[in-house]
Amino acid sequence: MDLFPNNPTANLLPCDGVVNYFGPIFSPSDAQRYYTKLFHEIPWKHDETVIFGKHIVTARKVAWYGDSDFSYTYSGTTKRALVWTNELAALKSIVETLTDTSFNSCLLNLYHDGNEGMSWHSDDEKSLARNSVIASVSLGAEREFRLKHKRMEEKVSILLESGSLLVMKGSTQTHWLHSIPKSKKIKTPRINLTFRTMVVPDSRSP
Repeated sequence: MDLFPNNPTANLLPCDGVVNYFGPIFSPSDAQRYYTKLFHEIPWKHDETVIFGKHIVTARKVAWYGDSDFSYTYSGTTKRALVWTNELAALKSIVETLTDTSFNSCLLNLYHDGNEGMSWHSDDEKSLARNSVIASVSLGAEREFRLKHKRMEEKVSILLESGSLLVMKGSTQTHWLHSIPKSKKIKTPRINLTFRTMVVPDSRSP
């Protein structure tokens, strides 16, 4: 495995948070190998969401993994974590080394083409540690990643390359929204892995 010794960019955000882009952290061959393995072996399922009381099933597919069977609730639905695969455990270790951060879970998204995207949102659910680091690995098609401030008119955009790593930390989720816009020009799939830190309840608590 060839691990690129990339250093992260300076903070992409002008204020109220930190976003660093490492660029590709894998060689093209390793990025393709991970993509192929995950595409064919992850038990992908269509994502579900509840909007204004209406149950919606998305074309985009997801999977949820963790150190234990964490439950993760977002958009009105709950998922329970699966056990790490060998590939995911290896990716987790690499990302932890580069970010000097420990993660206990990962949400995977599969976008089949540019007709599938992600609307504006923040990863600020109560089950996630507040102001924790979120590390995003992209495999497959290059996609635009957008951020916009919740109160001001500040906007940031970056193209996420295959095999790349983007890290959001500090108060980013408190003050910024992010999205993956749709694009008819994108004809091939993209897999995105977001490594996260779930709040683990203290078993000693009454």
